[in-house]
Amino acid sequence: MSKVVWLGALMLLGLSGCGGESAPARDDAAQGAEATPAAVEQRGVTDTEIVVGSYTDFSGATAIWGVGSINAAHMRIDELNANGGVHGRQIRFVVEDTQYQVPRAIQAANKLIHRDNIFAMLLSVGTPLNNAVMPQQFEAGVPNLFPITGARSVVEPFHKFKFTQRGIYYDEVRAAVKYFVEQKDSQNVCSIYQDSDYGKEILAGTEDQLKEMAKPMAATSAHKPTETEFTAAILRLREAKCDLVLMGTVHRDTILVLEAARKMGWTDVAWVGNNAAYAQVIADHEAGEGYYAFVHMANMYADDSKSPEVQAWWDAYVAKYNEAPGLAAMEGYRAADLMILAMENAGRSLTTDSLVAALEGITDYTDIFGYRVQFGPDRHSGAKESVLSQVQNKRWVVLGQAITY
Repeated sequence: MSKVVWLGALMLLGLSGCGGESAPARDDAAQGAEATPAAVEQRGVTDTEIVVGSYTDFSGATAIWGVGSINAAHMRIDELNANGGVHGRQIRFVVEDTQYQVPRAIQAANKLIHRDNIFAMLLSVGTPLNNAVMPQQFEAGVPNLFPITGARSVVEPFHKFKFTQRGIYYDEVRAAVKYFVEQKDSQNVCSIYQDSDYGKEILAGTEDQLKEMAKPMAATSAHKPTETEFTAAILRLREAKCDLVLMGTVHRDTILVLEAARKMGWTDVAWVGNNAAYAQVIADHEAGEGYYAFVHMANMYADDSKSPEVQAWWDAYVAKYNEAPGLAAMEGYRAADLMILAMENAGRSLTTDSLVAALEGITDYTDIFGYRVQFGPDRHSGAKESVLSQVQNKRWVVLGQAITY
């Protein structure tokens, strides 16, 4: 397929977006055949190096995730290379900035796959960007390792090259509904969400869990990702007597929704988000006080008690980048560590097939921060348990761990 035709096809894919919508059932034989091109030599692997790529966001709407995750991944890879690499090979990490734009992601992926000849893609940011790139990426035989998105599309339908280490938004919101209904006696469950693939996935998780519990949805409110005025939406939810609102929002609209509720004096309601709406910028805002989030890892602070290993990691990150590591850095470091572990377990004869087998063999991994990840031949989604955190006095405080639905 020519570069022009490929770019045109992926542009259409990126503009349409697929989010967490249903897809054809798994076909291992067909997917395995199209995913690994017949070749004697393994792309991206030479006698002395392994080339790994990433398209991320350094300067767009999700730069807070792109910068931290890539910084920490570089730190882990640099540490490995300084100690001799993987079975005598150095890892060369090639990163491209997309500014969180689908066309730029397509261009970046084209370069990484066809010019840099990467072995694997690591920590690529964004649901629509991953959805646009994955088809051609898999056709070229490039695994997608631990993307920065919690959309179901990065693990469903099953594909041998899809691996994620973070929580899935859909699972997090279902865990949230179950927890608040059963543990906090929430009666009137509602949802406010972006009218996007991401927001609709939050709505679907809320609806599916309520259906399983034989409870109705009290009210919903959808808005454009660029919306800035939420007074009418908050009035509608308040009139429905919502006592639990699941939020399909990200950083900016989360703050605006919470601020609108605060100005109205509406306090007898639990606002609950997920990974996409979990950041210190929300905790720092006055309206963020009391807000909850279900996530796969909890943020740390400089004065938190830490193990010697985590304290050494923290100090090294601060020394290297002159800032404290956040959740994105924790996720980036773990992603690189998981990839390196799989490469080591795959042995000197590294291929995509041996990498996949090695990843599937990581069945009981605990990272330096104390969080567990598990994979298997039919399990490429590593995190199944959620951590419940709440903003208290401008800090994220962990209230519960290992929560599921």
